[in-house]
Amino acid sequence: MSPPTMLVADVGGTRARFALLDESGSPAQVRILAVADFASPVEAIRAYLADLGGAAPEAAAIALAAPVHDEVIRLTNGAWTFARAEISEQLGLQRLLLLNDFTALALAVPHLADDELYQVGTGLPVASATKGVIGPGTGLGVSGVLFDRGRWLALTGEGGHCSLAPADERESAILAHAWREFDHVSAERLLSGSGLPLLHRLVAAVDGRRCEPWTTAEIVARAVAGTDVQCRAVIETFCAMLGTVAGNLALTLGARGGVYIGGGIIPRLGELFERSAFRARFEAKGRFASYLATIPTYVMLSPTPALLGAAHALAESGDCP
Repeated sequence: MSPPTMLVADVGGTRARFALLDESGSPAQVRILAVADFASPVEAIRAYLADLGGAAPEAAAIALAAPVHDEVIRLTNGAWTFARAEISEQLGLQRLLLLNDFTALALAVPHLADDELYQVGTGLPVASATKGVIGPGTGLGVSGVLFDRGRWLALTGEGGHCSLAPADERESAILAHAWREFDHVSAERLLSGSGLPLLHRLVAAVDGRRCEPWTTAEIVARAVAGTDVQCRAVIETFCAMLGTVAGNLALTLGARGGVYIGGGIIPRLGELFERSAFRARFEAKGRFASYLATIPTYVMLSPTPALLGAAHALAESGDCP
């Protein structure tokens, strides 16, 4: 008798990643689809399964860039709105687990291989200590994972929507411009793929430069190539502000196991991120600078870590609905 087919998914605001678990429980046959190409997760899953031509899954764990505690789920930065029951009923699932995408990402962190991580700055992780997780993709995800009674437990929250604070006069000016447009300026509002064009415009206003209407991909590409002074200034500001937020996360969680950076933007920056003010800002916490200097920061290089986390969540969920 063959083992049941189990599906895992990582659904962001822009892309949805799908995989089936192999005999070892690891994600295999990974496919990446555009969220905008489908009206619902059910349609996307059916397209993925049709492409593989395999058996329908009996269980699934789906990580979503959204709060998942209600019956109706709405992607924070995407067009999908759907009822939890629709997925089980329309796909014929016996077991369905929905979790926040950064909860899944946090669950993956303890299982990443050394070659799937790139350390920025100094510090050594304390064994079994709490780990912080943050990552700018379409939005800004925040989570953490702690070790308790022989297993890793992930935190679920919406830390990307906490208020963004300036660290110097220039950032105060940037935020002052943002506050003219928004009653609440969260970290995600500027430190995300959806927020980067806005940050580009705000930095141009503060620096007195002309702002071209570049997309996020264009801003990143021009900054990495060094062909646009304004784009480089925007990315440097982005990295510095992210360092401040990541340092706040490390202090809040006591993340002496390290802070791990996911999402799709930072891995594309390469050496530009390593040379940025991220690490200096991470440590710049006054009396606690020496405390933060001991905490390592890592960039996750794995292209689909949340699928691994979703697989672990599914394996541990038992009969969780």
